[in-house]
Amino acid sequence: MRLKNRDEELHLRRRSGLPDWASLGLRILLAFLLVGIALVGHWLDREGLRDNIDGHISFIDLLYFTMITVTTVGYGDIVPVTNSARLFDTFVVTPIRLFVWLIFLGTAYDFLLRRTWYRWRMKVIQRRLTGHVVIAGYGTSGTEALRELQRRGCDPANIVVIDRDERALADAEQCGAVVLDGDATRDKTLEIAHVAQASTLMVSAGRDDTTILIVLTARRLSENVRISAVVRSDDNEPLARQAGADVVINPASFAGLLLAGSTNGPHVAEYLTDLAAAHGRVALRERDATPEDVGRPLSALTTGLGVRMFRNGECIGFDQREAENIQLGDRIVEIVRGTGQS
Repeated sequence: MRLKNRDEELHLRRRSGLPDWASLGLRILLAFLLVGIALVGHWLDREGLRDNIDGHISFIDLLYFTMITVTTVGYGDIVPVTNSARLFDTFVVTPIRLFVWLIFLGTAYDFLLRRTWYRWRMKVIQRRLTGHVVIAGYGTSGTEALRELQRRGCDPANIVVIDRDERALADAEQCGAVVLDGDATRDKTLEIAHVAQASTLMVSAGRDDTTILIVLTARRLSENVRISAVVRSDDNEPLARQAGADVVINPASFAGLLLAGSTNGPHVAEYLTDLAAAHGRVALRERDATPEDVGRPLSALTTGLGVRMFRNGECIGFDQREAENIQLGDRIVEIVRGTGQS
């Protein structure tokens, strides 16, 4: 499913660079040009026409005959009587008639039927966008995020990808995601994506300044959506957090952590990658504490290996005293069995 944002209009295909009035004007001009060709041809061969009313062919008669012949098959009051006139009507006027009708029908479809259909289709798609995931920027990080979400069992129809690259959108659409051709820094684009009803917004715009602007725009539209942002510079990490990002990821820093971890042993980096991927032998999971967890220490969970929890915004490690007694309202991070476990 595809959404496309160009100013106030939504389209399923790329719009022409011409504004609507110019496109309509060109079609009208082309129709008049074709009619003009037929009119000139009839004028040059006016002796081959016969007026059954008064026997005289005037310019008004030619204009009338041309318009009637181009738009219909004629009424028989003026008819071609010579071979040249009949051949002109056969090989010139008849194709012109077909082209003019195609222009009229194409214009009606483009400006009326198709837009009505698209608006209805947009409403159907948008009604289903609740608790969904929005990915703003479909580069390397966004592509991998979409595929990882699918591996984790997320319905691709519940994912909206925003980008301006047609090839990137085609790839995301091939995966089954809803795609939106638009500028994610604009309120209108994020509103079309229903970011206020989304569960998560993932931002990977390729440029830190654009990423931070998208975060600012999204946070202004929704105080509740969880925002994860990818930045390339360490200096921009605090700026992204100040803009409203809940999670800030620096790919270069994370790669550095994996490289440094690999010096302690050959399996450390592999285990960290395993934790991050859904298809590994183990996986990290974050969840709310349940009544069954209340009173238990973090190290005695029945669902997995508790490694960290959050209480009133404070991070508590598994080895801290507060982790000996889980309470309702705590947020638990645990290691569980992954889908790759045999």
